[in-house]
Amino acid sequence: MTGQQSDYHPGMYLDAMEFLEEERDAWAPYEALADLTDEQLDLPIEAAHGWSGRDLMAHMLAWQGVSLDAAKELAVGETSATIARVDADWDTRGGEVVNDEITQTWAAIPMSELRDRFRTQPGELRGYLTVVPETRWVKHPRHLKSFHDETIAHYADHTDDLAAILAVARG
Repeated sequence: MTGQQSDYHPGMYLDAMEFLEEERDAWAPYEALADLTDEQLDLPIEAAHGWSGRDLMAHMLAWQGVSLDAAKELAVGETSATIARVDADWDTRGGEVVNDEITQTWAAIPMSELRDRFRTQPGELRGYLTVVPETRWVKHPRHLKSFHDETIAHYADHTDDLAAILAVARG
């Protein structure tokens, strides 16, 4: 979540496949992070707000994980407590506090686990979204906005960070 306005507008996707294809294409550049060494991933990059590749991976996974949790809820019910909770937390505590907490929490996760999640979580999210009835997300403006903002729009928000991290790693 970025706190910025996204390009989202209700009805922008005709069906789930359209969203899933756009999400997949938007995520693809981030997969290059998994190819970096642990040392490259641990290096803070000034041009990426001082974040390391590891920090960026964790940040992207944390917000993508919000969508995964919401998709799991919407696969079995009409509402998502996750979306409501996360939106309220963001509004109450603010983005800087929430994002700093994410960085601290994920710093304790071993690199091997972070890499495993980075390789598997995006596919898991897409898998769950294929079983959520479209009326609960693609045709539901509030839910779709959350999925769009935590994935496609969020990926776009961090492309400069990704480019800076990859540029330093690739020398």
